[in-house]
Amino acid sequence: MKSNCCFQKCINAACGATFDVREIHVACPSCGDLLDVVYDWDRAKPPKLLSAFQARWTNRRNPLDFSGVWRFRELLDFCPDEYKVTLGEGQTLLQSSPGVAAYIGAKSDSVFLQYEGLNPSGSFKDNGMAAAFSHARMVGAARVACASTGNTSASLALYAARCGLPAIVFVGSGRIAFGKLAQALDYGAGTLQIAGDFDACMRRVKEASARLKLYLMNSVNPFRLEGQKTIMYRVLEGLGWEAPDWVVVPGGNLGNSSAFGKAFMEMKELGLLKRLPRLAVINSTGADTLDRLVNQKKLTWQRGRYDRDAIAADWKWQDDTRRLPHTIASAIEIARPVNAAKCLRALEVCDGVVRSVPDSEIMDAKAQVGRYGLGCEPASAAAVAGAKRLVEEGVIDRDARIVCILTGHALKDPDATVGYHTGNYPPGKEVHGERPFANAPVPVADDIEAICAAIEAQR
Repeated sequence: MKSNCCFQKCINAACGATFDVREIHVACPSCGDLLDVVYDWDRAKPPKLLSAFQARWTNRRNPLDFSGVWRFRELLDFCPDEYKVTLGEGQTLLQSSPGVAAYIGAKSDSVFLQYEGLNPSGSFKDNGMAAAFSHARMVGAARVACASTGNTSASLALYAARCGLPAIVFVGSGRIAFGKLAQALDYGAGTLQIAGDFDACMRRVKEASARLKLYLMNSVNPFRLEGQKTIMYRVLEGLGWEAPDWVVVPGGNLGNSSAFGKAFMEMKELGLLKRLPRLAVINSTGADTLDRLVNQKKLTWQRGRYDRDAIAADWKWQDDTRRLPHTIASAIEIARPVNAAKCLRALEVCDGVVRSVPDSEIMDAKAQVGRYGLGCEPASAAAVAGAKRLVEEGVIDRDARIVCILTGHALKDPDATVGYHTGNYPPGKEVHGERPFANAPVPVADDIEAICAAIEAQR
């Protein structure tokens, strides 16, 4: 069954089953694969030029026009306006950073940082939650739930509080930064600390959602990814509606990379972009599943006929070898990314590459982002570390226009920041490396002469 202008469709080319947008699915009932939201563009009637969306900035008293998600609503118009939820998400910045460009090894005016830490809950997740909660309202959801490494739980809890919906979040015991856990608790979500990592939480929240009819807000929910597409619309807006040469994004559960690929695929179909950027997805070496699938096992999308058995075999290998993810970048500490298949599609659409970088390089990059005026959580810095690696390899030309996605605010994980600068990391999160950009506090006696000498020594 289909609505007038959109429907849900299985991404597996061998299946292709379709479902109405008012149905609630986190997997295809026919084959178990992921679902897309697909639009009949003749009925949806998006504008002929992307620049047409910019005019809505002049009507910022309209909450939907103020939203950095719903301002682009014709490109994700799956529900009537009366159901659309917004907390003013998407007021984000695309900033040129000559200092980070120098660190990466790129031309001084060619590196841009898309800072999603300015969202209401401090991370990119709010883009997706605005869309997913809109769908939840449309279908009459009574309770919402998610598994989380931190940012998803914070965002879900915030939007649930605004919508008056009871919320349950599953977090791994000891696997969440306090800056993120604090938000879920403060916004009133029921928080379950599962004895396991994110993948264990994901497995259990799916089971609980099926049994208790909870509306699942993780990125297996196709409407979540519709909201995350808008990050790319705002990047294009910041660049005068021209595509960059490269978009570099951290890879955890792979929702962002999947959403970006879908956004570019749709814009190409609509003739809104003349060329597409290339995509680089960056893992931590401590959670490098996508790197292994793409670069070692050579897995590709194959127009929706990807090797599902190869992914299942990798999951089983992880179980058999008791391989667990471990990285200071907790937001991407995920071993079984639920959007692996959609990310393969994004890599095909955008001629993408995948790399892994060690935690020491992630934290060095994080320090450089902070030094040049934008604080970010460790996972965000994986994008900068990955861009540096790709420039060194010659994959990204130093003159290329590069956009790195900074997914979350620095205060999401202050312990990691202090750990880098002082050398005292939280237990179990130690990072080994030289810390060349550390800015440690200097102990000084309560004596004006000693204080002045210490100040002069720092000149």
